[in-house]
Amino acid sequence: MTHDDKRNGTTTLLAALNKATGEFYGLCQECHRHQEWLKFLRLIEEAVDADKQVHIICDNYATHKHPRIQRWLQKHKRFHVHFTPTSASWLNMIERFFRDLTDKRIWRGVFQNLEQLIMAIGDYIDKHNANPKSFIWTAKANDILEKVTRVQAALNNRLSV
Repeated sequence: MTHDDKRNGTTTLLAALNKATGEFYGLCQECHRHQEWLKFLRLIEEAVDADKQVHIICDNYATHKHPRIQRWLQKHKRFHVHFTPTSASWLNMIERFFRDLTDKRIWRGVFQNLEQLIMAIGDYIDKHNANPKSFIWTAKANDILEKVTRVQAALNNRLSV
C-alpha cells in the first residue's frame, strides 16, 4: 500500500476445490463466522452429487469447529473435515488458488467499491471454471510429511523458549 491508497471495502472469500475436476466454488461474504461457513457448506452440499463423499481441508479457525457446524456435520455424514496443522496452510490446495487469484486479479486491480471487488473475484472463478484443470501435487508424500515434522519441531522450539 502507498500513502494515498484507499480501501473501498473488504470481503471474505470462502472457496472450495473439486480436486477431480479442478473446478472452484466460491462465495464472498461480509464476515467469516460460523453462519457464513454453514451457508458455504450448504452451497457445497447442493453443488456436489449426493452420492459423492466430500472431504474438506481447512485450518483450525474456531469458526470451522463451532457447535452448530459440528451438529450440521453429524447430520451430513458424507462430509469429512480434515484440519491442517498450525502454520501449515501450504498443505491446503485452496491456498494455491488464493495466491493465484491475488497475483493475477486482485493485487494490481483498482476497485472503486466492494461490488467491483466481488465481481472481479467472481469473474476470475468463472474464467477458471470455463477450462478447469485438476491440480496435481508434484512433491512426494514423504517430502511433505518430513516438512510437516520440521515445521512442528520448529514451532515447538519457539513455543518452549
